[in-house]
Amino acid sequence: MPVPTKPVRTDTTRPPAGGGIGRALLRRLPLVGTVLGLALAAWLVATNDLGAVAEAFGRIGLTGLAAVVLVRVLIVSLCGLAWARVLDGLTRAGVGAFVVLRFVREGINVLLPVASIGGDVLGGRLLTFWGVAGSLAAASILADMLIQVGTQALFALLGALLLMRIDGESAAQLSAWVLRVLAVAALVLAAFFAVQRLGAARYLEARIAALGRRFVREAEPRPVEGASVQDALDVVWDKPRRGRLAQSVLLHLLAWTLGSAEIAIVLACIGNAPVTLAEVLVIEALSQAIKSAAFPVPSGLGVQEGGFVVVCALFGIDAGTAIALSLAKRVPDVVLGLPALLVWQNLEARRGAVRAPSPS
Repeated sequence: MPVPTKPVRTDTTRPPAGGGIGRALLRRLPLVGTVLGLALAAWLVATNDLGAVAEAFGRIGLTGLAAVVLVRVLIVSLCGLAWARVLDGLTRAGVGAFVVLRFVREGINVLLPVASIGGDVLGGRLLTFWGVAGSLAAASILADMLIQVGTQALFALLGALLLMRIDGESAAQLSAWVLRVLAVAALVLAAFFAVQRLGAARYLEARIAALGRRFVREAEPRPVEGASVQDALDVVWDKPRRGRLAQSVLLHLLAWTLGSAEIAIVLACIGNAPVTLAEVLVIEALSQAIKSAAFPVPSGLGVQEGGFVVVCALFGIDAGTAIALSLAKRVPDVVLGLPALLVWQNLEARRGAVRAPSPS
């Protein structure tokens, strides 16, 4: 009887050392961001009055926190509807699938150390469970992310313009900083759009697939024969569909504006000095801009709290109240994020039961 032997690997090629180092750094980026964020959060706690933070947070009450959670449900649902508009008419997946998966994307991004993009990658993969081709799902994620970040930049621009009307050197410095960041962001967004429209997405397709395999071991579903992400992007951005894309932009803008309602609810419950609608918009827009600028830090740990302290100080809101405000905005992250993670795991477990609709 022949003795079984292990197969001999004939391919002795190895990736360049530099590439391996680069991949290792990318894998560790979320971990490094988490450590830095926790350190910043610990420093903020250590340098501020914990009693004042606890007292301010306690005044919000369960009713106030429940209202904040309900507002967040509406915000994420609007983002799900905006994502659905990107693929409207191109897939049979219902709007409900996009809304549910948008909650899953959000839950992964705010609760797991994935540098605020892992949820989007997995959201595109999960969309294939509804019979959407992998190339089209990836294209929808790229387009949705571009629209999402672009509308967030517009909202931050509104906040900076409103801030310029406030007297004071601190307000002027912060608004100038935001405008400089937005100028850089505009160039990056223009390049991202050009990549999608000029054919470079064919290279990105391989990179997205590799990134997706970091989170899921099994192979990606095969796209439709002959289809590519670039082909799908060309369909998504096709001129006759610009009306649907404009609707997606408006839905995202509405969602970011509604985030100001969370600020207003919390400050009203705490009983802080009255703030105007413009001030609430500035606090929400600029705190989100600061958090977005630190995207490698998962969920903006520490950065969000620091952003609120800086922006709220412009309107005479003390640090304790500002940190309590940030903590209140994190409550929906947990209340909605944990069930979203359970939905994700359930979808993975039931993957074999989900069948693509048969073509008619």
